[in-house]
Amino acid sequence: MLVEGVSDKVAVETLAVRRGRDLAAEGVCVRPIGGAQAIGRFLNLYGPDGSNVGLAGLCDAGEEGEIRRALERAGFGPDLGRANMERLGFYVCEADLEDELVRSLGAPAVEEILGAHEKLGAFRTYQKQPAHRARTIEAQLRGFLNNWKVQLAAPLVEALDLSRVPRPLDGVLRHV
Repeated sequence: MLVEGVSDKVAVETLAVRRGRDLAAEGVCVRPIGGAQAIGRFLNLYGPDGSNVGLAGLCDAGEEGEIRRALERAGFGPDLGRANMERLGFYVCEADLEDELVRSLGAPAVEEILGAHEKLGAFRTYQKQPAHRARTIEAQLRGFLNNWKVQLAAPLVEALDLSRVPRPLDGVLRHV
């Protein structure tokens, strides 16, 4: 499974554990690729013209076009829309995984997690900054989490109600 970064890897692996899955035993490797711009290299290595292993992936909405074009260039099909990408196992987060987690958990639960990890004071300071004051609390949380996403990915996923897992995270894990 190809994911953009380490926080995505942590989130997928945490959800797998919560669902009683051992990805390593299943032969699934979750590989952070260092950003969507690197996807072509990995598709060349592992796709139809490379070792031809089963692939799946997770990306942010802003990277969807890059991923789609790379899949097309690597021989996964022409004119791929989002539904076709999902059939291939590639899921898109609206706007990113942090946004998906905030929406699934709700702002109060995310604030509780921040408090439990001694980040709530820093979040309150972040909220007071002029650039963030007028934003919704969800947008503030998403922005703040960008600075702490690797450290907080597991606690956020651990707090999810398993019946309310964000669709892209759920989909990519079910695909593998």
